[in-house]
Amino acid sequence: MARVITITSGKGGVGKTTTAINLGAALNSFGKDVLIVDANLTTPNIGLHLGAPMVPISLNHVLSGKAKVSDAIYEHSSGTKILPSSLSIKELKNLNHSKLKEVSKKLKKLSDFIILDSAAGLGDEAVAALESADDIIIVTNPEIPAVTDALKTSKLVEQLGKTVKGIVVNRSSGSKSEMPISNILDMLELPLLGIIPEDKNVPKSVLMKDALIYTHPRSRASKAYRKLAAKLIGKENYKEA
Repeated sequence: MARVITITSGKGGVGKTTTAINLGAALNSFGKDVLIVDANLTTPNIGLHLGAPMVPISLNHVLSGKAKVSDAIYEHSSGTKILPSSLSIKELKNLNHSKLKEVSKKLKKLSDFIILDSAAGLGDEAVAALESADDIIIVTNPEIPAVTDALKTSKLVEQLGKTVKGIVVNRSSGSKSEMPISNILDMLELPLLGIIPEDKNVPKSVLMKDALIYTHPRSRASKAYRKLAAKLIGKENYKEA
């Protein structure tokens, strides 16, 4: 059964887009049909990360009623499908964020997993992505500001009558200056889905316009993303070959 997974954070800059792209690519590498949607309409990054910054038809056109959802889907060279948002300020006008839920339902007929890269913060854009989700994953960094915003996000999810599937702690270096994982879990009271280590290859993958798990498949972060994807599809005992 198709699932809509919203990747959210509360705080910007924690690696939400990187997680959405690499989780989607990892699921795709396991043979799942995946569509990554840039639901961050005001500051979209999916297209920039994957080499499609400007597209003729985007999610903005779909939400404003100017195009069909099927016309806004593009296939990356890796095989992962993406639905980008527009970089144009003009195309932020007349957008109906509430239509994202309707669009997500249509997308469930086209893919096994729909990954929504949510806007940061707790505004209308972020709420629309949360309301569209079957599963919600909160990405945070091991630092007090990021975890505090993650807590605010989890409270908002609760108010919306939804449940957070779990958290992903991104950019963990294991240094003594980081907030311990045990403290993060005590503060958020949510399941831990995965820990993604700090990896110097992440910015390199952005320059190469592809997911890290394809540009640097043996990197520590790539292995962690594949482990996260395996967990989400029930491969609890997955081990790297």
